[in-house]
Amino acid sequence: MAASAEATSDACWNAACWGRACAWWAVNDRWDPEKHIIADPASCVFDASLTQADGAVAKVFGWYDNEWGYTNRLVDLTQMLAHQG
Repeated sequence: MAASAEATSDACWNAACWGRACAWWAVNDRWDPEKHIIADPASCVFDASLTQADGAVAKVFGWYDNEWGYTNRLVDLTQMLAHQG
């Protein structure tokens, strides 16, 4: 099965917007990493404009602000544990 950059980007958009990953995964296609990664609560922001595909292989590029994304995941974990009692 051949992969296409468009189909791969669409799959990333769907996962980020409606999938289980929506709390920690974001996708953007028109942005400056210096402006959009800083303080973004997502653990990873995929740059859809850089998606590549060749045959059955697709490559996506993600930007991380590990400190802020990690902190947000700790908040998520703390809230989950608090609700479990």
